[in-house]
Formats: sequence, structure tokens, C-alpha cells
Amino acid sequence: MFIDQAKIYVKAGDGGKGCQSLYRDKYTRYGVPDGGDGGRGADIVIRADRNLYTLLDYHYNRHFYGKHGGHGSSNKKKGRNAEAIIIRVPCGTIVRDIDAECALRDLDKDGEEVIVAIGGKGGLGNKPRRPATIGAVGEEKNILLDLKLIASVGVVGFPNAGKSTLISNISNAHPKVAAYPFTTKVPALGVVYVGDKSFVIADIPGLIEGSSQGRGLGDKFLRHVERTKILLHLIDMAGFEGRDPIEDYRTINEELKSYSKEVYKKPQIIAANKMDLEGAKKNLTRFKKAIKKKVYPISALKKEGLEELIEAVNTKL
Repeated sequence: MFIDQAKIYVKAGDGGKGCQSLYRDKYTRYGVPDGGDGGRGADIVIRADRNLYTLLDYHYNRHFYGKHGGHGSSNKKKGRNAEAIIIRVPCGTIVRDIDAECALRDLDKDGEEVIVAIGGKGGLGNKPRRPATIGAVGEEKNILLDLKLIASVGVVGFPNAGKSTLISNISNAHPKVAAYPFTTKVPALGVVYVGDKSFVIADIPGLIEGSSQGRGLGDKFLRHVERTKILLHLIDMAGFEGRDPIEDYRTINEELKSYSKEVYKKPQIIAANKMDLEGAKKNLTRFKKAIKKKVYPISALKKEGLEELIEAVNTKL
């Protein structure tokens, strides 16, 4: 299951208590203060991990509590500091503070981390003219984890345009492929190898008119193309179910523009798919006259024209 948003509650550990102690022996008439300080409470840390791809774990496990610091003891012994709690998330996760309504960090690199709740300081042990104190309370926050996939290329197009077939034939991804719309319900990442180089490509669930306002699978997945460098616009040139390739192309671009002008301005590579089907060549001629842009004719199913398309994408990157 692909989960790209999760709300969690974090509570850092409280600081340990300082010790109130007096040292006495047969040579000491009055007790000498010797109470140790308390240890620091555990921080809550969120760290990016390239081996994770979904926030599924935090769909069920939503509460994280740090351990308290150790209490101080006599003979000036300091309490033990509690170890930080590490919450691992996929690269590309934006960490937001829900109550403060702000973003704390965009964790887009493996190993990058942010402390979201600081553990309380330990209390002070008693010293001359100062009584012992209790530890400070650790921070607590409501956190939103917002995952946006990190990919160089995002594949966009209408449902059943052949995006999943294309991804499965040019990369190591294996999304579900079937002959009906909305087969892909979650984004899928794949790595495409070009000689000694490679790039990451994302299969975005099919868009329809009104996606930017939430229709169909909506803008829930449109945001996954925000980080991409270029868009691969896949057109069903055979006109599935009587669709017009020219109208499909313009509709998708309008939805991208309505969602975000930055996304709309990203470089696009246009691929005309299903060229093995009847009527595709006629539609391609009409499409080129109307759009007047470079178009790469392919058949993702029969793996025709894919090498030229991959090379064009790699060159554009």
C-alpha cells in the first residue's frame, strides 16, 4: 500500500531529576552537598532513508515517546542521557508542524535529519546555597509527514494511455498493467539505465479533466510531479474510446497549468503511444500539424521506438 501522508504525535523525554544529597562522614561535622545533575531527555529525530518508499508504517503507528533522562545521585553522579528516538521516512518527505502551520524541513537527501522535539534538560543537583531542581519537560508536537516522490522524469497522461506499460518496459518497475482506465492507483518509481548513466522515472496515476480540483484521482498525485525535472507526456494516438489526441494533450496541459504554473513550465517530451493500432498514423499527422512540436511515435506494448525516446529523455536531462 502506498501512503504519502501521515500525521504523528511526538513527545520528547523529560529531563531527569537533580539529586538532593549531603555527604557525611566521621570527620565532617556538617553535610557537604554532593547531589548530581539529572540526564537529558530523549530527542525525537526524523531521518530520511533511501530504502523506504512509503509512509505506510506511520499510518498505524502514530505516537512516539522519548525516554526520560536518568536521575542524578549522590557523590555528584550525573544521570544518564536518554538516546534519541529515530523516525525513518522516505527521501522527499516534507516535515510540517501542524500546530505552528509551518514546514520544519524538506528531507530530500539520504541521511538528512531534523530534530522535531527536543528533550528536556536534566535537573541540577544540590550545591552550596542551591537546592536540587527537577528536569525540564520535553517538547511535544503534532507532525505531518508529506511525501513527494523524487524522480527526474514524471510520466503524465490520460488513464489507459499506456503509462504503466511504458514504465515496465523501460525500467525496473513493475506496475499493474490492464486494459481498463485507472489501473494505476498509486505512483510507481523505476530506474532507467542508459549506458553507464541512469535516471529515475515516476508513473503518475492517470489524469482527467478537473484533476487539479480533485476529480478522479485528483491533485493528490499531481503534487508528485513537482520535484521532477522534465515531464514525459504520453498521448494515446489511437484514440481509445473515441478520444481525440489533440484535445487530450491540451486538457492535460490545462490541468497542469491550473495546478501549478511551475509544473506547467517544466520541459515536456511528447510521446505518441499505441502507433501499432489502426488510425494512429492518421491521428499523428493531424496531431503534428496542430501542436507543431517534436513528437516521438512509439508502441510501448511492442517496444517500438523506445530507444529513441529514452535517448531523447536522457539528452534533455
